[in-house]
Amino acid sequence: MIHFKAIGKIMGALLVLIALLMLPGIGFSIHYGEDPWPVLTSSVIAMIIGVVLFLSFSKQDQNIRKREGYLIVAISWLFMAGFGMLPYILSKEITGFADALFETMSGLTTTGASILTDIEAMPKGLLFWRSMTQWIGGLGIIVLTVAIFPLLGIGGIELFVAESPGPTSDKVHPRISETAKRLWYVYVGLTIAAMLLYWAGGMTFFDAINHALTTLATGGFSTKNNSLAFYDSAFIQYTAIFFMFLAGTNFTVIYFGLVGKFKIVLQSDEFKTYAFSLIAIALVLYYPIMASGGVSNELAFRKSLFQVVSIITTTGFVTDDYTQYGEGVTFICFMLLFIGGSAGSTAGGIKFVRHLTFIKNSWLEFKRLVHPRAIVPLMINGDRVTGRIITHIMNFLLIYLLTFVMGSLVLSIMGYDLMTSFGAVATSLGNVGPGIGKVGPVDNFAFFSPGAKIFLSLIMLLGRLELFTILILFTPFFWRAN
Repeated sequence: MIHFKAIGKIMGALLVLIALLMLPGIGFSIHYGEDPWPVLTSSVIAMIIGVVLFLSFSKQDQNIRKREGYLIVAISWLFMAGFGMLPYILSKEITGFADALFETMSGLTTTGASILTDIEAMPKGLLFWRSMTQWIGGLGIIVLTVAIFPLLGIGGIELFVAESPGPTSDKVHPRISETAKRLWYVYVGLTIAAMLLYWAGGMTFFDAINHALTTLATGGFSTKNNSLAFYDSAFIQYTAIFFMFLAGTNFTVIYFGLVGKFKIVLQSDEFKTYAFSLIAIALVLYYPIMASGGVSNELAFRKSLFQVVSIITTTGFVTDDYTQYGEGVTFICFMLLFIGGSAGSTAGGIKFVRHLTFIKNSWLEFKRLVHPRAIVPLMINGDRVTGRIITHIMNFLLIYLLTFVMGSLVLSIMGYDLMTSFGAVATSLGNVGPGIGKVGPVDNFAFFSPGAKIFLSLIMLLGRLELFTILILFTPFFWRAN
């Protein structure tokens, strides 16, 4: 039997946390002489409902099993989206339900797609909340609450399992709450470092903190209509490249690097593949960009490296329109939408470790065909990958592909051209932001119908929670009493 009362208490704690994270936006509204009431009212509503839920179920047994863990994660993201859109609606800056849901879900899932046509005209308090939604969704609010839930008498390991992105079991501490805390220390520290460098590079403090929040979240929301292309600064762009790269790296690998355990970093097959792939693909794109003329060697390499890092880490910042360099570059960038960053990072997408496992297993299959009786184990990071994990990854890749195909079919039936349908679904499912067709790097999603926006919002959520966390709720055996 599922403990719905225990779930209610946790939803209450999440809403209180959301209410507190809205508060800085009020300060920016007051500082810039704007109306603070939309954000303030939203915070008060979330706080009141959160406190009522938490106190109403405060005496409930909090033994969270795996089923409750998956259900809590799914419901919490719907709760966050529902209350997260309140500042947009109350301010009347975004009036339609579908538009508000899309913008909020794009933020929380760190997709970065937007329906806003004039970002710079938005109130500063709302822009900060917009960036904060990505920062919240970056490492996952559930990981944060796992770190503080023990103080509330709530266990958290099943939440961490359901929320943590990618098939990784690396831990920096035996206790799951300590692991979550240390990952958040890294997350906050890198965010502050990025903010200071952006500020030193010429951004205003407001722009620096917003871009730092969305960079480390691999979200890509910007305070400028032209994204980072607004800043014609090599320093700012290389800063973004560096922190996007870190944000797309497994945070346990970053932690071990920061504490001096470089042997563990160098033993990570995924990290080595990730770093090598970024450079290799950037070099491939360098030549057509250079051949387009009018750019120096350094600028051509910077353009190519920025776009590759931005897309693969699913950040989605833009400094250039990659579709202008021909169909070959456009096709490569489209394929990059399916790669994703490292497992255990803030990036979305399929993740490098899954690709690496699939490629290695496919290669070893040839050896097994020649030597059918031989035991040929698949090794990642020096450890043997079990058959159960291989099967899980194969199933994930198949379901991911089927979701992309079916999602594209739905959009095309709605009346959108095939290229736009492919681009919109691929970038939403991978939580990237820019795509191809009419949703390219210099376009937005405002032209979609309300139904299409709601559909794409669900695709974003499905991609952010890596398919199984949502799809398992639609299976009959999930709801059967034990």
